[in-house]
Amino acid sequence: MTGHDLDDMAELLGDPDVMAFYPAPKSREQARAWITWNQENYERHGYGLWVIETHDAEFVGDCGLSWQDVNGEPRLEVGYHVRVALQGQGLATEAAGACRDFARRNTTADQLVAIIHPENRASRRVAEKIGMRHIEDDHGGALVRTVMGMEL
Repeated sequence: MTGHDLDDMAELLGDPDVMAFYPAPKSREQARAWITWNQENYERHGYGLWVIETHDAEFVGDCGLSWQDVNGEPRLEVGYHVRVALQGQGLATEAAGACRDFARRNTTADQLVAIIHPENRASRRVAEKIGMRHIEDDHGGALVRTVMGMEL
């Protein structure tokens, strides 16, 4: 993910349907900060969220790994966002599965989680398809979030 992806990322993260389970869609400046945060993660950890594209270079969304606080503990999370027009085609599942495999080979984490809004059934299905199950609820933020997880 680079600055060249700003237009696509701003459209993705600014889409109210994509961001329905977030407090609000992100502004263009927040999308720029999202890219910067991922670049910092690449520097610090060697990974972050990456842009997902089709084989024909069509922008799909983003997916990747980041460290998140879950009930006061750092946990490696797989996260994903897919353009509405391309949802339901297995692209998030494919990307999340590749990230799971990357985490197994390239990190020291012993567990992978996905932090999901309790009503986001589609995101929960993606997590289940890559082998995760409900492990706990995160009560650390303003919203209760379901935590799906698996051992690596």
